[in-house]
Parts: sequence; C-alpha cells; structure tokens
Amino acid sequence: MARNQAGAGHLLQLIRSGEATTRGELQQATGLSRSTVGHRLDQLFGAGWLRGATGTSTGGRPSARLEFDPGHAVVLVADLETRHARVAVLDLAGTVLAEHTGALVIADGPDIALDRLARWFGPLLAEAGVGAERVCGIGLSVPGPVDWETARIVQPPIMPGWDSFPVRERLREAWAEHVGPMPTEGPLPVFVDNDANLMALAEQRAGHPDCSAFVLVKASTGIGAGVVVKGEVYRGIDGGAGDIGHIRLHDRPDALCMCGSYGCLAAVASGRSIASQLTASGVPTASGSDVRDHLAAGQPDAVRLAREAGQRVGEVLVTVVTLLNPGVLMLSGDLAGTPFLTGVRELIYQRAMPRTTAHLQVVTSELGDRAALVGAARMVIDHLYAPDRADARLAALARSANGV
Repeated sequence: MARNQAGAGHLLQLIRSGEATTRGELQQATGLSRSTVGHRLDQLFGAGWLRGATGTSTGGRPSARLEFDPGHAVVLVADLETRHARVAVLDLAGTVLAEHTGALVIADGPDIALDRLARWFGPLLAEAGVGAERVCGIGLSVPGPVDWETARIVQPPIMPGWDSFPVRERLREAWAEHVGPMPTEGPLPVFVDNDANLMALAEQRAGHPDCSAFVLVKASTGIGAGVVVKGEVYRGIDGGAGDIGHIRLHDRPDALCMCGSYGCLAAVASGRSIASQLTASGVPTASGSDVRDHLAAGQPDAVRLAREAGQRVGEVLVTVVTLLNPGVLMLSGDLAGTPFLTGVRELIYQRAMPRTTAHLQVVTSELGDRAALVGAARMVIDHLYAPDRADARLAALARSANGV
C-alpha cells in the first residue's frame, strides 16, 4: 500500500502494533496530512475502537498517545474435543471473562454439537456481564482438517458427519435461535480452524513471539501439528498442513487407523491407541484424557506406553524438524508429560543432524487447556481488525448509522 493511501484500518494496525501511537507518528509513518489522519482517527474513535492515553513527556507537553480499546467488543470461542467442549468469552486483549466446560460428543454430529454450543453462549455472556450486541465474532477450534476460507471441515477421521458441513451457516442459525439477532455490520463472523493450528498461534504469540519458525504437536485422542512462520499460521493449500497423525509407519501395516488406512502414526502412538492397549492389558481406559489421568497417577504401563509413543512420534518429527528448522518444538495435549517428552527428545537428538537441533528448544505447553480458546480468539481478532477488513467494517457501520 502506498503511504498516502493508508486507510483507517492501516492506521489502526500501526497503533495496535505499537509502530505509531501518536498523531504525529501516524503522519510520519503514512505520509498523510494532519487533517486526513484526524478524519480517519475520528472514524476509529466513532466506532469505539480507540481510546486516548497520556504519553511520556520528554520535557515539554506530553503527547496524546492512542491505544486500541480491548473492551469495546468481545469474542466468543469454542474448543471442541471428542467428548467435551470448552466455550469462553474473551475481550480483545485475550482476557477470559467467562468460561464453561460441558459434555459434548463430537461423533453425535454437527447439528447437535453446534446447537448445544449456541445454547451455552447466552448464559456465558450473561455471566461475563456483556450483551450479545457486543460480540464481534465467533471462533471455533476443531480436531480435524479445515478449509479455512470456507470454514468447512475436510474428511476428518474422528468427526463423523462433519465432512463439508456448512459449519458457519449452521452456527449462525443456532445463534439466531438461542441468543439474538445478527450485528448491524452484517452476518455474524464465524471462523473455524484446526485445534493444533490455533494452539500453535496462541502459544507462539504468548510465550515465543520472537520465534520465526514454531511447531506445536498435539498428542491426545489423535495427533496433529500446527506451524507458525513469521507470526502467521501456515495452513497449506487447503488446510492439510500439519496432519502428521496420518503419516504411515513402515513397520506397522497391521495398525488400523480411524481414517481407514493402516500403519498411520495416530493408529500406533495416539491417546486412543494407548487407551486401547491399556484396556487390553486389564487397565480400563476409554480415551486420551483417561490416559492422562493414568500418567498423573504414575501407572507403570501408561508411563511405558507414553514413552514408546513419544519415540514413534519422534521418528516422524525428525523429518519435520529437518525440513522446517524451527526454534521451538512444543508438545501439548493429553500425552504431553515427561514420559512422552523424553521419548520424543531421544529420537530427535539421536537421528536429526546436530546442525538442525543446535538452536532447537523442545518444550511443553505453557497455556495448557486454554491454548485453543486463546488461539481461536486471536484468529478472530487478527482477521476482523486487519486493515482491509477493518475498513469494510467501518464502512458498514457508517451506512448503518446513516440508515442506508
């Protein structure tokens, strides 16, 4: 964008990033005149997106500093797991205002699941003390591949009935039925992405903002990875990037995966696989979360199987680390305790070239169960307040105010 063509959305981006936080700095950064900067800031103040603050004085009169107002709207987010879901209300700074966890079986299908989420949203907003009109968007985290542009889930192995389902449209219908009318700007924005992608985005922004190549591996009922490069999620051509759980292992042609293939990493080293092995050995275990409970209790078979699973995942991650050369490899999910971490580290440092691992940190999650929720909120906020989208929203608000 040419400097003299910067719209209000571009000014907002400069303010949010901290690159320019006074009128003078905005003029210098954009090349716009004082009056044009003033007009565009009036748009942002009129929408309630900015607030003023006193700047630091260097001896004269303090400059009026501009700040993004994180309290002018809220985001609703949901993190769907296989047998439960978490929903939360967050402000635009990522602060959780209210949160709820409840039973939700993803295999029951999208109609039932999305309707239940919408039923939770109203009471959650009431708990947070905010009205439905302040919701600027909804973010949804799911355990399957997602075509991000269409918000449709693509051939998910552990989500029967969800393939190509119109999630965005159905969630809007459920919202209208259980919560309230759509916002004045138009249809309620709904964004959907894979859980590992959103967890990676949240963890990278929160704990490793200077890491330009970041990989997160979620090992729970299934296995998936999220990749963040230069602060942005890398999704691939149609949302399939990071689906490492379905890389096939050469020595396990007997292991049947949920996707219908044999020998997949997830069929050998996931929480579902460990649960099945524990049950067969006389330790009843229904899911990856049950495996986590066994690990927390130090159950010997669970500890042994988790370490072996880490080694098998490590075999695949040697290639991932060699290809991407990340600064941080983070392990998350139900299995990501010490035994699994030890197994992963053993294989990576044994088999990857020392040059590849010289500056690699292998760590565990910092945000824990909230990572996907925080990442879903960040996804919504990043998109809605990006320069072009912000300009379109400001135009819609102006038309609404003028009765157009």
